Amino acid sequence: MSDFRNGYTRTAPASADMAVDAGLRAFMLGVYNKLALGLLVAGVLAYVTGNVPAVQQLLFGLTADGRLALTPLGMVVQFLPLVLLFGSMFFMRNPTAGGVNLLYWAVVASIGAGLGIVFLRYTDASIASTFFVTAAAFGGLSLFGYTTKRDLGPLGTFLIMGVIGLIIASLVFMFLPAAQNPVFYYAINAVGVLIFSGLIAYDTQRLKLAYYQLGGDRNAMGVMTGFGALSLFINFINLFQFLLAFMGNRE
Repeated sequence: MSDFRNGYTRTAPASADMAVDAGLRAFMLGVYNKLALGLLVAGVLAYVTGNVPAVQQLLFGLTADGRLALTPLGMVVQFLPLVLLFGSMFFMRNPTAGGVNLLYWAVVASIGAGLGIVFLRYTDASIASTFFVTAAAFGGLSLFGYTTKRDLGPLGTFLIMGVIGLIIASLVFMFLPAAQNPVFYYAINAVGVLIFSGLIAYDTQRLKLAYYQLGGDRNAMGVMTGFGALSLFINFINLFQFLLAFMGNRE
């Protein structure tokens, strides 16, 4: 993972021949295709865990006062993506395309399974409408990141620090009853929308600049395709969840 995060702020060549342009388009198309397939798989898993009673009961339940809660297995599924991502920083010092591909699908599967909870909290219509809004926003933000001449590197450093702060704030909200008030809840979600909107543009530009640095190395291209799809997948899912807090109609 560390290899994916380093060395993206160099300026791309001022001009590129047609072969390079075609290669860049093919590279980005590979990333987006993998992202789209990941979203499809995650969506199917979310629907199954949120709507098939036998599976739903393994992950989700109700507290004594009738509130929606996670079972022990549900807690494992919810936190597994973080474990996988942080673990990859230590155990994937020299990543291969196959290893990154395995990491990608493990994260997609665990996030997808955990997303079943949204079907228990929100109406199907609001989930669908929020997904399409997220997809439209993602397309516009990614296009901006791909076409802008402005270096988004400094913005990216700020956004990554913002993600760390957002994780801490979310954990505080989850485990400290005193912090569980509507103002704090909506503030976290508003900040989350801004941070992950910025990260979509930032990560798209980083992928584009990284392509020019790979020099046609096939293994490096495979690794970068996997890491690129992973970053954009995480950005998409987080933006969707934060938007759902504003747009979703509760069951």
